[in-house]
Amino acid sequence: MNDFEAKTTVRDIDVVVIGAGQAGLSAAHHLRRTGLRPDRDFVVLDRAPRPGGAWQFRWPSLTYGKVHGMHALPGMELAGADASRPSSEVIGAYFTAYEEHFDLRVHRPVEVSAVRDAGAGATPDPDSDMTGTPGRLLVETSEGTYRARALINATGTWNRPFWPRYQGQETFRGRQLHTADYPGPEEFAGLRVIVVGGGASGTQHLMEIAEVAARTTWVTRREPVYRDGPFGEMEGRAAVALVEERVRQGLPPQSVVSVTGLPLNDSIKRAREQGVLDRNPMFDRITPTGVAWDDGRTVDADVILWATGFRAAIDHLAPLRLREPGGGIRVDGTRAVRDERVHLVGYGPSASTIGANRAGRAAVGEIRRLLRREEREDREQVGVPGQDRAQAPEEADGTLRDRAGARGAEAFAGR
Repeated sequence: MNDFEAKTTVRDIDVVVIGAGQAGLSAAHHLRRTGLRPDRDFVVLDRAPRPGGAWQFRWPSLTYGKVHGMHALPGMELAGADASRPSSEVIGAYFTAYEEHFDLRVHRPVEVSAVRDAGAGATPDPDSDMTGTPGRLLVETSEGTYRARALINATGTWNRPFWPRYQGQETFRGRQLHTADYPGPEEFAGLRVIVVGGGASGTQHLMEIAEVAARTTWVTRREPVYRDGPFGEMEGRAAVALVEERVRQGLPPQSVVSVTGLPLNDSIKRAREQGVLDRNPMFDRITPTGVAWDDGRTVDADVILWATGFRAAIDHLAPLRLREPGGGIRVDGTRAVRDERVHLVGYGPSASTIGANRAGRAAVGEIRRLLRREEREDREQVGVPGQDRAQAPEEADGTLRDRAGARGAEAFAGR
């Protein structure tokens, strides 16, 4: 056991990255390219047991061929993957190869319990060295506490499934589960299933389950909006702009489908023709045997599957008081408006895989400027000239690593 493995220790570091999904790995890659070294200048913490981000928890029937818009991480393409393999396996193997190729040294499983302002005097143990340090953040984790100059939060949403509450919910005698626990369609064979939710996951679950269930019922709060035709760059920018406006106002980000609509592909068209995607308005209450509407209609069910989405996993940031009255964190680009040391990637407009890549790079660019400014201020205080350590355009071997990216991808594809 090294010194830092003791939970009472504090380690100084420039940047802490929380989360090793698409956004976190992208940020770590760009930190490395600026000249910062993993485990010396920055550290990546991930609560999951293995590489793969939230993808490792996806249900087996979600094959790679069914994944919408998976964008490669910077510096290594995801090429030659078998479309019939579960996405959890394909992307898990890809993330594993990526972490190894760029030597990102992700710490896992590590739970982050809180992020505090070190200058606020957060000193739980008077005998420890956790004294207030102006300009620093205390990142409290299951492996110890980091004292950081900047934080990149890339925790995504998978750990915070959203369960709506309805009258009588606790009386239901059947089974209730969320998308986060969806095991695949086989467990619903011969059962009467209600699927709640009009997003991509809800429709995918419904179409799979309908093939084996005795009966399916689809319920959504809003009438589904279908998108026919291509979803190009112009449409993508318009959708991102809508999400950006919400987070600029300090409101919680909405679901992707709320701004993009459901793609009217062949599977969706076929399910609509067969009556599988026959939408019902949201029920008013849950009964011991099913659900009921105020107009007197009832539906009996064995299972209620809540495909009701997720919320941003940001509770550990609560001590920093970043939330606005609207309930969200207001960000400018990726930077939290209330604290320039904190960047959120994979949040709001950067929740897509391509958006996460771009956000990782943008966050690192701003953090690099913050570190350079602090180093100049430190030197001015002591009157010592010198070169900014964070000013190097990229790590000495970074270019060679990127040029080797294609070779790494070929090796991955052959696994």
